[in-house]
Amino acid sequence: MDVTVCDVGPRDGLQNEPGALPAETRAELVNRLAAARLPRIEAASFVRPDAVPQMADAEVVVEAIERRDATEYSGLALNLKGYERLVAAGLDRVNFTLAATDSFSRRNANQSLAEARATAAEIIRRSELPVTVTISVAFGCPFEGKVDPGVVAELAAELAGAEVVLADTIGVAMPGQVRALLERTRAPGVHLHNTRNTGYANALAALGAGATLFDASCGGLGGCPFAPRATGNIATEDLIYLLEGEGVATGIDLDAVIAVAAWLEDVLGRRLEGQVYRAGAWAG
Repeated sequence: MDVTVCDVGPRDGLQNEPGALPAETRAELVNRLAAARLPRIEAASFVRPDAVPQMADAEVVVEAIERRDATEYSGLALNLKGYERLVAAGLDRVNFTLAATDSFSRRNANQSLAEARATAAEIIRRSELPVTVTISVAFGCPFEGKVDPGVVAELAAELAGAEVVLADTIGVAMPGQVRALLERTRAPGVHLHNTRNTGYANALAALGAGATLFDASCGGLGGCPFAPRATGNIATEDLIYLLEGEGVATGIDLDAVIAVAAWLEDVLGRRLEGQVYRAGAWAG
């Protein structure tokens, strides 16, 4: 069984950092990840810089990317204006985030859930690029608590024509919940956070339920600026180590990703959340 790992570090990873890195440094992160044979990278976010200053100058980041044929470069859009900027910048794939609750939609995208659903449908209808729709807070919301799986299933059913990813945005899901919701929605992808140390168990549960797309962030960077205490994503290098150890081919150079995480540690000036980049891979 082969899977696709999408590194979301240049977007979801860096957006939660206290300071903003220069566009050129963010592009270098993308380029280093692509050189490590990541098949997909979320390179930029086309949001208002006053709302998320860490993601300013998205077009400059994209312009500085050294494209590799084996890597698909995606970007995040939360509305039609962001979608139009993304298309004009020349990326390969649109990632639209649709919250499972109205409260989170208003905080994260400044629109009601009904408005966001309409925007998702319009982007899917008009886009000539492949579209991924990530259903955020699919397992729990920081403002509304538990999320009804039926609501998530209803949202997923509306998204024909898009690749659907279920996101544990605040890191509250358990493996049984992940397995059950994937089987119910037949979503191919997951976006997992390790906030409560369940991210990797959830990744294995997702794999067992048939998931073929896994978001992760180099070094375990990440979180959501609009979700209190939503700490890092599962680390790309830790996920690769786990998947390859389970006999699942990723096609990614693990040692190269570990080197990217070490470089990123130096750039940010602090220890990152990932484990494998510090311990090293083991081929015993």
